[in-house]
Amino acid sequence: MATTSKSRPRGSKKRFSMLDLFDAVTRPIIEALMSVIDIVLIPLQKRIGVNNMAYFFVLPNLLIFGIFVLFPMLLNIYYSTTGGTELFPAERPFIGAENYETIFDCENFLQPNSCQEDLFWRAVFNTIVFVVFQVGGMVFFALVTALVLNRKIFARGFFRSVFFYPVLLSPVVVALIWKWILQRDGVLNAILTSLGGDRMPFLLNSNWAMFWVIFVSIWATMGFYTLILLAGLQSIPSDLYEASAIDGASNWADFRFITLPLLMPTMFVVLVLSLIRAVQVFDQVFVLTGGGPGTATQFMVQYIYDTGFANQIQVFGLASAASVVLGVTLLILTLLQLRLGRTSSLA
Repeated sequence: MATTSKSRPRGSKKRFSMLDLFDAVTRPIIEALMSVIDIVLIPLQKRIGVNNMAYFFVLPNLLIFGIFVLFPMLLNIYYSTTGGTELFPAERPFIGAENYETIFDCENFLQPNSCQEDLFWRAVFNTIVFVVFQVGGMVFFALVTALVLNRKIFARGFFRSVFFYPVLLSPVVVALIWKWILQRDGVLNAILTSLGGDRMPFLLNSNWAMFWVIFVSIWATMGFYTLILLAGLQSIPSDLYEASAIDGASNWADFRFITLPLLMPTMFVVLVLSLIRAVQVFDQVFVLTGGGPGTATQFMVQYIYDTGFANQIQVFGLASAASVVLGVTLLILTLLQLRLGRTSSLA
């Protein structure tokens, strides 16, 4: 019997794709680069040992961290112990803890007017109000949204994208959009006047300004934390809900005894991240209200910025001391949250 040939039909050609072309061009380059790298790394590995090579690869990141994070942090602490208006450290006189004494010189900490640095304490109280309502509202609405988006609803993928979209925008862009909506001649007031109403001072009244700052911040960041909570919800085994349904448990019982306890580690992560971000809020509020009206929406980071850079007399030492106080506060809050999270997980 004659054997059949599996050879390519006459006239056919092998297809040469762009991927083959890319591989043909880049392979010699990559091999040459790897040869050059081997010339350096092989003798280094013989000299310091295989186990120590990890430090060599981590060294660039450590250098970047040291130059752009650790060194500025230490320099900031040094500036907080100096006085004067000169910029360079060598020209600044050492004054010890005088800047910290200025900050904490208060007859009554609950009354900013009784403090020597009253603007700092107004910023502290504004920050506390913002953190309480922004973090609380954001966690609540993010949780409700995640619970809804975790169900089988119509166009679920579309709504997930819609809620996450504000996160993709720059905080400055978000602030400019909402300023365009909320300003005296903005879109919202145009709608109110067209319906026969009066213009509302959304950004010119202290109470309204704080409300809208909190609202815009929740709107802009909620999608990110909703995504985290949604991932936590999807990691809960469905078998638990099936067993609960067999036992005849209600939806509230499912949420209270299954969803909430198993979601607590994820909720803890959301709480830590949102708290740190809320305390450090600056750019969005600065563009939206500029800290006004007056100092109604001036927070701690803006106080540091104004004191050290924006004011006509730049008091670098006082601004550095305020930033150290802010950093220590964040550290204490984070440690407390980690402690509480560890205690609740052990319980």
